[in-house]
Amino acid sequence: MPDLPTPQDAAEAAMFSECWDVVLSYADLCTSGSSAATQLATEAFTHGIHESRAAASGTKGTGRRTPQLPRIPLLLTSVRTTAAAWEAHGQGHRLDPDLRLWLNSEKAARYTGPPLHRPLALRGLRDMQEPDAALLWLAEVESIPLPAVARRLGLDPAAAAEELTQVRALFRDRCHRNHIDTPMDANCRSYARLLDAVTRAPGSETPEDLSRHLSRCVECAEAAACLRLHGGGLPSALAGGVIGWGGLAYLERRRRAADAGLLGGRRDAAVDTGFLEGRLVVPRIGRTAMLVTAVVVSALALTVSLMPFGDAAGGGAPADGDPANRQPVAAPGTALPSATTRPPGSLVSPDPSEPDPRSEVTANPDTEPQGKSSSPAGVTGEETSTRGAAPACEVRYQIDNEWLDGFQATVTVTSTKALDSWRVSWTYQDGQRVAQMWDGSFVQKGSRVTATAADYNRSVSAGGSFAVGFLASWQGGNSAPRDFALNGGKCAVAG
Repeated sequence: MPDLPTPQDAAEAAMFSECWDVVLSYADLCTSGSSAATQLATEAFTHGIHESRAAASGTKGTGRRTPQLPRIPLLLTSVRTTAAAWEAHGQGHRLDPDLRLWLNSEKAARYTGPPLHRPLALRGLRDMQEPDAALLWLAEVESIPLPAVARRLGLDPAAAAEELTQVRALFRDRCHRNHIDTPMDANCRSYARLLDAVTRAPGSETPEDLSRHLSRCVECAEAAACLRLHGGGLPSALAGGVIGWGGLAYLERRRRAADAGLLGGRRDAAVDTGFLEGRLVVPRIGRTAMLVTAVVVSALALTVSLMPFGDAAGGGAPADGDPANRQPVAAPGTALPSATTRPPGSLVSPDPSEPDPRSEVTANPDTEPQGKSSSPAGVTGEETSTRGAAPACEVRYQIDNEWLDGFQATVTVTSTKALDSWRVSWTYQDGQRVAQMWDGSFVQKGSRVTATAADYNRSVSAGGSFAVGFLASWQGGNSAPRDFALNGGKCAVAG
């Protein structure tokens, strides 16, 4: 595995720190484990930086501008090309299986084929001046607040909004020119002018014949997404067209990171990254501080919950000196702490009428019930561990976007108790199939989907929430799933 390149100055060291998390985030989507993600990110980062430096020195020597993507999308495309090299040289088993299928399809061939047949967003962004393209990418795809983007690019924060509006119009103009230059059949050519007119004005209705054409023609549908600046579809058009596979998943990750305040960009980051001294950089993820806090909170919750018991012989003193005031593990009707957070045998219930908390250990995620949890007969698995206990979690299922045969959704879980790992599952009723997931990994057996934690979001504090997002397909119907469960325990569904 190659070493990361050494920064040439303090400014480049700060840029390296900002870009590393971006590259690692996409590499994590592309691989099957954290070790493979780190290696893929390192190779792609090194290759991308060398390519960027070579292009910059070539421009200085000739005085001509070489069409080039801004730094971050350039590094992201380097991840894609490095993954393709892995597949070609026998390391494909370390990649995500869906990515491997994509790399061997015609969709991937578009990114390396004739320039005029490449995705329109990629061509449009490359044709812009790099500062303009960087402003568009940072604001639309990376979801960085506009004042922070202005500071990063040296713009006047007061004029940044107007600047972004002009840059969006410029991107549309570049995409329109590239669309006209694209070799296309007579049918597509006949709709080109109409497509430009419909997408230019907000609120314009799409004629029925054009709508039918867009549903069948991938290239024209991509053009419509790039040309329509209103409606909020520009970030998806940019991410999907420039990155390719996993573009929408990457976009969602960046939005979540922005909402949680986990995006990089500190100007003093070069001080503690090791770039200035030429040391090998240990990959850093912005979530570290939050994860450490969650682990500490979980440990404190564990300590407090163990305090009333003492040893197995009852030698621990009651809190107020009166043995009669000693409290049970949980009041009747309250969910008991998960067995996954304590070793077996460490809980002693003083009230034999309460359910045994260790029964959660016997729940098998591979044999979860397909029927409703309220069924009185044949209750097994998850329902066994939750009978007679109030749900210890609440689930919110939300469809974020839906199209002809697919959709994007988010499952958000709030747990009343601290978790050191989690597994959430649900059952679909209409045969939906999950295709890709972020912030977790999944297994689907029949209609039952089970999502497990990623390395960076395993710990959840008491009362805290976590979420997974995914892309899935549907046919005929797309009703909400049922039988949500967290670590084998039934969850209530938010209204």
